[in-house]
Amino acid sequence: QVQLVESGGGLVPAGGSLRLSCAASGRSFSSFAMGWFRQAPGKEREFAAAISGSGAMTEYSDSVKGRFTISRDNTKNAMYLQMNNLLPEDTAIYYCAADPRYFIPTGEDQYFYWGQGTQVTVSS
Repeated sequence: QVQLVESGGGLVPAGGSLRLSCAASGRSFSSFAMGWFRQAPGKEREFAAAISGSGAMTEYSDSVKGRFTISRDNTKNAMYLQMNNLLPEDTAIYYCAADPRYFIPTGEDQYFYWGQGTQVTVSS
C-alpha cells in the first residue's frame, strides 16, 4: 500500500511561483513512477508531468513544458512540482499519483495510487 499526501498549494498572482510536494508512505518508493495531474473547474483531470522511479526521465504536457519542473528525492520518499510563470489557466486541483507497473506513465488510467489533491489558484 502507498499513501500519497500533497501540500504546497495556495493562491498566487499570475507570473508567480509555487512548489508542490507529494509525500509518500510505504516501501520501495524508487520502484514507483510518479506523476502530477490537475483538474480545473468544470474540466476533466489532465496529465501535467511524470517522472521515472530513478528520476532520470521526465515527461511534460505541452501546456506546462518550460514552466514546470518535476523532481523527486527517493531518500525522503518525496516528489515535487516546481511551477513558475503561473497563468490563470493553471488554476486547478493538483493530484500526485504513483504506480509500480510502468516506466513513465502519462495516462490517468496507468496510475493506481492517488493523493487527495491540493488547490492551486492563480489570480489574474
